Amino acid sequence: MRFSHLLQSGLLAAALAGGAVQAQTVILYSSNNTDTIDTALEAVKKTMPKLDVRPVTGGTGTLMKRIEAEAQNPRGDLFWSGGFGTLGAYRAQLEPYTPKDVAAIPAEFRGPDNLWMGTNVHVMVMMVNERQLKGAAAPATWSDLMQPEWKGKFAITDPSKSGTAYMLVYGLYKQFGAEGLDKIAANAVVTGSSGTTYKGVAAGEYAVGLTLEYAAQEYVAGGQKEIKLVYPAEGSYLAPEGMFIIKGAKNAEAARQLYEGLLSKEAQTAQLVKNFRRPSRSDIEVSKLTTLPELASIKIFPVDQLEAAADYEKVVAAWNAAVAKAR
Repeated sequence: MRFSHLLQSGLLAAALAGGAVQAQTVILYSSNNTDTIDTALEAVKKTMPKLDVRPVTGGTGTLMKRIEAEAQNPRGDLFWSGGFGTLGAYRAQLEPYTPKDVAAIPAEFRGPDNLWMGTNVHVMVMMVNERQLKGAAAPATWSDLMQPEWKGKFAITDPSKSGTAYMLVYGLYKQFGAEGLDKIAANAVVTGSSGTTYKGVAAGEYAVGLTLEYAAQEYVAGGQKEIKLVYPAEGSYLAPEGMFIIKGAKNAEAARQLYEGLLSKEAQTAQLVKNFRRPSRSDIEVSKLTTLPELASIKIFPVDQLEAAADYEKVVAAWNAAVAKAR
């Protein structure tokens, strides 16, 4: 009896130990919204059912500061997602990793030495409410909005309040210089958040909003027929977002599995179909799954993501000066 009891106890202990090993807990720091996280984790769970992902959410800047503060004793394992310029400013906290599907990610959507990988790509567009145009032609270029007839008819987000809005303003600055910013600021309604801009266009407050492709597409897919997306003929600007494994992660192996999962074709396809997040992978045919065009068919004005981060103070100062002149 005693031997049998000991044997059963030993088997139970071994089973519990094995279960603990298979638990595969991973702490995910994420600045994405709940819908985006849920969509991704549902896709990942189908191929990695034993992965126990525990999200901790917050703003990109706040979470990056937290990762930096926790460097000696990391609490998180993987961060997803932030602009490349932001990630580049915290290289000391990033653990390089080369995923198995690295060849599917174009070089411009990877970090140096594979410190991070792009998971989705934002495209800057003009979101147009045709009802509010009142018979006028929609703008076809950024330069159109610099003309006097557009004064007070379009919205743009303050670049100091939004990372993606900053990339838009940075693109305008690189393409048209401080003079171009002056002309845009003279005509624009400046909002305090990206959401205020695209929601304002959808509600008819503005005829046009300079915003994110996925945000505008949600209204098109929702049946709001007066909403159209215009990709400026002079070139749109890209703002890719990426993820990285936190250096010294306590659950490094599980973090690598989640990394592979978030980068997978299944997860990126789910994000595209449900949330219109354009994938970073080159092997997903966007136009067959949505009404969005393929990235290759969009004219892009190239901007250097890390250079944009380095020029942040200068460009925001140029924008603030342009806004001050417009008052």
